[in-house]
Amino acid sequence: MLKELENKLHSEIPMTKYMELKVKAIDEEKIITTIPLKPNINDKGTGFAGSLSTLVTISAWSSCFLEVKKLGYEKSMIAIIKSDTSYKAPVTKDMNCITTVPSKEQINILEKKLKEKGSASLKIKSQIIEDDQVCVNFEGIYVIKV
Repeated sequence: MLKELENKLHSEIPMTKYMELKVKAIDEEKIITTIPLKPNINDKGTGFAGSLSTLVTISAWSSCFLEVKKLGYEKSMIAIIKSDTSYKAPVTKDMNCITTVPSKEQINILEKKLKEKGSASLKIKSQIIEDDQVCVNFEGIYVIKV
């Protein structure tokens, strides 16, 4: 599953390949993605805000994608329609993003709406954490159409 998702991202969203994005772990509670600092650095020697934003946005998108796929929808359109990103502290090392997987309740609502209307939305949260400190907080709303 890790490599399959990573390959999908690299082939369909080429920027993720240049950023050297890796899918490190997937379990029932979270998805962990990473990018190295070196190709994602800014003029201050810290993580480039555009790379940080892309990492949290793509990681949350990945959570939506995996959940929709689990529901049996191989073909779907998933797009972010609203997001809020807060930059709390500079990132000085390779970046680790932790994305919260939607709750069972959220998935049940998603499944019902997709069956009834062919579309639904999910709210997903991601964080970039360095040395136990939250550096970036993200919350995005994704619309899904099947």
